[in-house]
Amino acid sequence: MKAVVFTLGCKVNEVESQSIMSALEHAGWETDDKLGYADAYVLNTCAVTREAEKKSRQLIARAKKFNPEAKIFVCGCASEKDGRAFEERGAVFVAGARDKERVLSAFSKTYGADCGGMLYPKQTRTRAFVKIQDGCNNFCSYCIIPYLRGREVSRPVNDVVEEIKSIGSSEIVLNGINISSYTGGLDKLIIALRGADARIRLGSLECTVIDGALLNALKGLKDFAPQFHLSLQSGSNSVLKAMNRHYTREEYLEKCRLIYSYFPDAAITTDVIAGFPTETERDFTDSLSIIGEAGFARVHAFAFSPREGTAAFKMKDIPADVKSERLHRLLTAADAASERYRSRFIGRVLSFIAEEYAQGYTCGYTGNYIRVYARGELKAGEKYAVEIKQLYKDGVMAEIDE
Repeated sequence: MKAVVFTLGCKVNEVESQSIMSALEHAGWETDDKLGYADAYVLNTCAVTREAEKKSRQLIARAKKFNPEAKIFVCGCASEKDGRAFEERGAVFVAGARDKERVLSAFSKTYGADCGGMLYPKQTRTRAFVKIQDGCNNFCSYCIIPYLRGREVSRPVNDVVEEIKSIGSSEIVLNGINISSYTGGLDKLIIALRGADARIRLGSLECTVIDGALLNALKGLKDFAPQFHLSLQSGSNSVLKAMNRHYTREEYLEKCRLIYSYFPDAAITTDVIAGFPTETERDFTDSLSIIGEAGFARVHAFAFSPREGTAAFKMKDIPADVKSERLHRLLTAADAASERYRSRFIGRVLSFIAEEYAQGYTCGYTGNYIRVYARGELKAGEKYAVEIKQLYKDGVMAEIDE
C-alpha cells in the first residue's frame, strides 16, 4: 500500500509531514511526498494567505485525478480554519494544525495498521529541518497563524539534541513557528548543540532575540551557518506599530549592526510587506531605504493579503494597483541588494555543501546562504571549498579550490 503525504506551506509543515511519513513507513506503508498514484493521500494544508487556502482546497481534486477511489486525509492550518470545506470535497478525515497526529489514528482505524504516534521526521534532503517549537503568542495584526497554531510550546533541549544525533544530514536547520520564543532561551539550546558535527542553521527569527548571549553561543558551534533571517515586514515605525510588531526601525538596524560585529560576512535576510493598510508613500519609502541600510542579502517581498479574523482585516485596504506598484519597486530593490551582497565574495574562497546535480552543475549553499553553481557532478552532502568566480542566475558560479 502506498500513501502520498503532500505538503503546502512552511518548513514546519514539511517537518510534520515527514513525521507522518515515518510513522506510516513504520506501519509498513510505502510513502512519497510528490503527488502521484497512491492508495491514500495525506494533504497537509496552509492558510498563511487566501491564495494558499484556495490551493489547499484544490488539493483534493488534484489527488483524485490520480486515483478517484483513494481515501483522502487532511490536516494543517487551512483545515483548522475551515474543516467543513474539505469534508464537502470528499475528505474521509479532517484534522487541524494542532492535532495532526490524529491522522495516524484515523489511518490505523481505517486500514487496521498500527501507525503508532508521530516519529522523528523522515529526512529526504541533504538539509534536515528539526522542529524545536510550535505556536506563536505575537498576534501581529496581519497574521492568522497564532489563531490556528495556538500558544507557544517548546520541545525539551534533550529531545532536540537526541533527534539531531540520529540525523545523518550535513546541515541541520532549527525551525518552528516562532523559535525566538524558545523556552529558557535559544542560546541555551545552541550551547547544548556544541558537539554537533553538522552545520547548524537557524530558521526565521525576531530581531528582539538577537543579543550577545545568543551570538556568543553561535560562535561556539563547530560549524555555524551565519545566515540570520530577521523578519522585518516594514521599515516604517508607524506601520510597525499598526502591525503590532514589537520593535522600531532603529532597534532593528542596531540588531543588524550587532550581528555584523560578530559575523562580518553574515547574510541577513528578511520579509517585507508591500501595501499594508496604513502604509503611506512616505512609509513605503522607509521600507525601500532600510534595504540598503541593513545590507540585506535577500529580501522576500510580497503584497499585503487581508486575512479574515485578524485585526488588519478591518482596516481599509490599499488599492490593488498601488500595492502592485510598490511590490514591483520592492522586488527591484531586493534584486539590487542581493547582487551587491553576492558581489562582495567574488574572488574569495567559501565552503558549500553539495545538494543536487542538474544540467551540468552541482548546486548547494554556502553557510551564508549563497547559492553555488559548480561545474561537474559532486557528491551530495559533502562540503567543498570553492572560489567564487562570478554572479550567476540567483547565486554565483564557482570552481573547486584545489
